[in-house]
Parts: sequence; C-alpha cells; structure tokens
Amino acid sequence: MFSCLEEDWQTHALPCVCCSCILIAAAQVIFFSCEMEYPIIYEVERIYFPILAIIAIPVNIVAIVILARGKCGLSECITCYLLAMAAADLAVTMTDVVMHRLNHMYFPVSFLLLTPVCSLRHALYNVSIDCSVWFTVAFTFDRCAAICYSNFKQKYCRRRTVTVILSVIFVGSCLRSIPIFFLYQPVIVIDNIPWYCTGRPNYATSIFWKAYECIESIVNPLLPICMILVFNALTIRHIIATSKVRKALRSTSKNHNDPEMENRRNSMILLFALSANFILLWMTTVVHSMTWQLVNCQYQSKYFDGPVYIVQQVGVMLQLLSSSTNTCIYGITQKKFRAELKHGLKFVFTLNGKCFMN
Repeated sequence: MFSCLEEDWQTHALPCVCCSCILIAAAQVIFFSCEMEYPIIYEVERIYFPILAIIAIPVNIVAIVILARGKCGLSECITCYLLAMAAADLAVTMTDVVMHRLNHMYFPVSFLLLTPVCSLRHALYNVSIDCSVWFTVAFTFDRCAAICYSNFKQKYCRRRTVTVILSVIFVGSCLRSIPIFFLYQPVIVIDNIPWYCTGRPNYATSIFWKAYECIESIVNPLLPICMILVFNALTIRHIIATSKVRKALRSTSKNHNDPEMENRRNSMILLFALSANFILLWMTTVVHSMTWQLVNCQYQSKYFDGPVYIVQQVGVMLQLLSSSTNTCIYGITQKKFRAELKHGLKFVFTLNGKCFMN
C-alpha cells in the first residue's frame, strides 16, 4: 500500500489518491478510538445539527418560493429584504451546518477537507453570516425610515434603493472575507495534496490578525445588535406618539376602524418578532465573544468539556438556529403567508395524489 507513494505520480495518480484517503481515514479512526467517551456537548451536536439541517434547508427554500410569488400582501421593499434574508440564511445552513459540521462529524474523508476547498468554505460562511446579519439591520432601518420619517421614505423606500443596499452589503462582505481565505494552511500534505485547515503560525501573534479579529467582533454582531436596538427604539417611540394622536381623532369620529393602524400594527409585529429573534439567539455568542476569544472554533477542540467551550458551542447552536426561525415568524405573524403556504401544500399533495392515481 505504501509503495505507490514512492513511485511516479503520473503513473499511479489514482492509486496514490486512494492510499491517501485510506491513510487519513485510518489515522482518524485510530485517533477517535483512543477516546473512550465524548463530552455531552459533542453528543448533543451530533443530534442537533442533522435535525437543524433537515428543518432549515426546506424551510428557507419554501420561504424563498412563497415570497418570490409576491402574494403575501407585503410591499416590494419588505419582500426584497425578506427574500435576501432567507437566501442568506439558506447559505449559512449550507456552508456551516452541512459542509462544515456535518461533514466533519460523519464524513472524515471528502473533497471538502482539501485545504483550498476548506479555506474557501470558511470564507463563504463568513460572507453568508455577514449578509444574514446586515440584511436584518438594513430591514430594520428601512422600517424605521418608512414609519418615522415620511419625507425620507419617498426617496429611500424604493425597490431600486433596496437593490443597491443589498448589493453593497454583499460586495462589502465579500471584500472583508478575502483575508479569511488566506488565513489557513494545510494540516498534512500527502502526495502533494494539502488536507484540512489550520491557522497559520503567525495568527496568534500577528498585529494584522489581532486587529482583524477585533474589528470583526465589533462589525459582527455587536454593532448590528446595537443598531437594531436603536432603530427599534426610535420606531416604538414614534408609534406611541402617533397612536395617541390617532386615538384622539378616532374618539371624535363615528367610524372607529383604522386600516392604517392595522397595517402598521402587522408590520410592527413582523419587525419586532424578527429583531427579538435575532437578538435573543445571538446574545450568547455576543457575551462569549466579549469575554473570551473564539480560538476553539476548529473541531479538534471538540473534546474540551470546560464551561467556556460549552458556552461557545451553545452560542453557535443558537446562532445557527436563527437561520431557520424567520420562516416560522412569517407564518405566525402574516396571515397571507400562511394562506400561501397552505395553498402550496395543497397543490403538492394534490399533484402527488394525481400522479399516484395515474
């Protein structure tokens, strides 16, 4: 088995690749067998992440399909933001939950563990999580501008403006994630093929990486959470002041129905539900990042069972859960979204029934 590694690579390319895979798999099996038991948090993750992937992927796809139809009674601006948020959440699930965590847990040898692919995967995850967070901030600001500043609303809350804002966020996230691709180096090189990713030796001592990590911890998610809280506070203050005025006017009118306030109430329920969901599910990660650097993000640290590591992993699980809860919020708060979902399920089951009958 080892002789092929000593012969000409051009003649024995395929056997050498096979030998490399066997060697890596054997090394991992031996390494895993040395550990008689796993920490509880790792056992929880082995159950949690497959369930999350099974739920989050179809849920976000359904949300994208329903929102793209444009029949939920939402404005074009809101629909564009919700579509972008659903697409970003789907990208987070694919790049981190499926291609990273599940791949490490259940597929110890795959092309995703090649160093260039692994580095690209980390960079893509950084882009997707960045977009998911900042799309939420942009949506919150859009609603704040639409409700609190009617003059500004006419210029800002337009489809073209939304497209530009979403594009700027995406491009900015891509540019900020470029250093992530060059952060990693191979753990092992077999037959000139680099495998796995580990931080470069100067990562812990480099001023550049220290500054980059400090800026990243502020840009995502500390600053977004502060901005969401500020925008929502301004929105709530304006709604309370406006509601008092409108109630006084309605008290002198025979018609007590106020469709404007009803539409505004539905919009606010959606906004506050999305904001509260984002803040609550990210709070553990925020607190953790403020007290301890995320240096155990690689899976060789999964045997650590200290309280700091457990808090880190719980924060990661809650953070990734936020990528599948937005659709549930749409269904709970938006009547027309529920109607579209029921219509789609009815169509699918009817179509299956007809195919089955035929």
